[in-house]
Amino acid sequence: MEDRTMTIERVINAPLAVVWGAWIDPVSLPQWWGPDGFSCRTSRIDLRTGGEWVFDMIAPDGTVFPNHHLYQLIQPQSRIEYTLLWGENGPKHADASVELAETAGQTKVTMRMVFVTTEECAKAKGFGAEALGLQTLGKLARIIGAD
Repeated sequence: MEDRTMTIERVINAPLAVVWGAWIDPVSLPQWWGPDGFSCRTSRIDLRTGGEWVFDMIAPDGTVFPNHHLYQLIQPQSRIEYTLLWGENGPKHADASVELAETAGQTKVTMRMVFVTTEECAKAKGFGAEALGLQTLGKLARIIGAD
């Protein structure tokens, strides 16, 4: 499984409750989700265990990337687990998790994706998905005023 896994970590200079709030608020999440220059267009969002988020990520050049997150677990102020699909009810892309841990008023965010195949993981890493994930966490930090 290690050859199918990508992990992204960042410490955000904000309390856990603030970071968590931005992650599970259906208004704020689409505002910061995605790399710099990308925006989100939400069709449906239900941020709870058993819920889903159906949305398009829109690149700066206008390219649309349909997404569908199916939430298996939302453990308050601690962990989120979800499945990523290519578009609404599309093929599975990866299983993902987000872990939040507070230390001295800061929050360590660990995002982990386990891709369906080693090829998918290598492709994602090859186009810079790790750096793009760090940009996403940078947008989160900016939106909560912690950058």
